[in-house]
Amino acid sequence: MRQKNVHSESFNRVSILNSSLKTGDSALTARDAKISDASQILAFIQALADYEKEPAAVTATVADIEAALFAPQATVTALIFEYNGASIGFAVYFQNFSTWLGRHGLFLEDLYIAPAYRRHGFGRAALRVLAQRAVNAGCARFEWNVLNWNTPAIDLYEAIGAKPQSEWTGYRLDGAALRRFAAGE
Repeated sequence: MRQKNVHSESFNRVSILNSSLKTGDSALTARDAKISDASQILAFIQALADYEKEPAAVTATVADIEAALFAPQATVTALIFEYNGASIGFAVYFQNFSTWLGRHGLFLEDLYIAPAYRRHGFGRAALRVLAQRAVNAGCARFEWNVLNWNTPAIDLYEAIGAKPQSEWTGYRLDGAALRRFAAGE
């Protein structure tokens, strides 16, 4: 049985702060991704990896994306951002939990906006959609990570009031090291 996705809400239109890319009634559209979006999501993931200077790190396939995001037991949500009918970006997020607050949070795994649409308010609008979903789901926090050299993103995050969590250091256990540790080696 699929867990109720508390983030699945309808946010159809988000106003864009810089009108240079807003013509007439056009606005950024945010919608829940569908299984038919899996190949586009993977293309966005690869583009994000290219931007983050890790193009070879992506091993996911369309089948992996379909299984992880759209299977009945999926615990993550993907959004597609569209402008004038074209897909211009995506976000993948999930609920986490703060033991200190005793409340859920929303963790943004990835946010990608295509280069031609950056610096026009689309990133800010996408973050606002995610913040709305966090608030509507009763989340106490909205968190994400950013590479320390990604100053355009850092500038945006600080402009919206986000604060770096510099007292924390992230750790990762993966691949062979994960398997060895799990096996008791």
